[in-house]
Amino acid sequence: MARLTTEILGGIAYVTLARPEKMNAVDFEMIDAVIEAGEALSTQPGLRAVVLAGEGRAFCAGLDVANFARLAQGGAEELILPRSHGAANRFQQFSLVWRTLPVPVIAALHGVAFGAGFQLALGADIRVAAPGTRLSIMEMKWGLVPDMGGMVTLPELTRADVVRRLTYTAEEIGAEQARDWGLVTEIAEDPFARATELAETIATRSPSAIRAAKRLIATAWAAPAETVLMAESREQVELIGKPDQREVIAANLQHRAPVF
Repeated sequence: MARLTTEILGGIAYVTLARPEKMNAVDFEMIDAVIEAGEALSTQPGLRAVVLAGEGRAFCAGLDVANFARLAQGGAEELILPRSHGAANRFQQFSLVWRTLPVPVIAALHGVAFGAGFQLALGADIRVAAPGTRLSIMEMKWGLVPDMGGMVTLPELTRADVVRRLTYTAEEIGAEQARDWGLVTEIAEDPFARATELAETIATRSPSAIRAAKRLIATAWAAPAETVLMAESREQVELIGKPDQREVIAANLQHRAPVF
């Protein structure tokens, strides 16, 4: 059975976890399906943005407990240590694949985003949560540590003491607390509608400038100042006077929407 669906409308890809009877709990099949979808979209012509959501009562309830049994039976080293996607393994790529896409990814959260589901959401550029959404770094509940990319994404978003508290305790927090700590971007009554609205706004912007901005922002969080400053300059040089930028200028002067 398919673990997710992908639909592209108007240059926006809607990727939806589709295991609602299990609150979209993550099994090995879903991990592979998410990676495959993300990698396919990375080369999708005309793609402008991605909305990532979950079907049913929750965004994602975390790792399917049946997978713990498979790991506990042995062979964890063979499953986890090999680097299958650059610096990442299969489980880390489940979250980090969204950072490799050249366009913004917006996660629409509702119900719960626990463990693997929380780390999946952290791989997006923006997170919109419904009021009452519960989030947790759940791994410590099972005697584990977060190992699906969370230790790359969390330090970019919040303070070290917050990461420690959430990791050590496995406690659940609400959307409002997550927003205050920088883990959720905003709260909306209908997070899918709001995520779609943001994606549609992004789709009106220069596609080359949006892609340049995503590359530049990624560099800004991972490189020393001199590298970031040069990256700013190089990206700008590749935009100034090019067709997308000329169309933006013409549209502004003519008081119309740009056409890309």
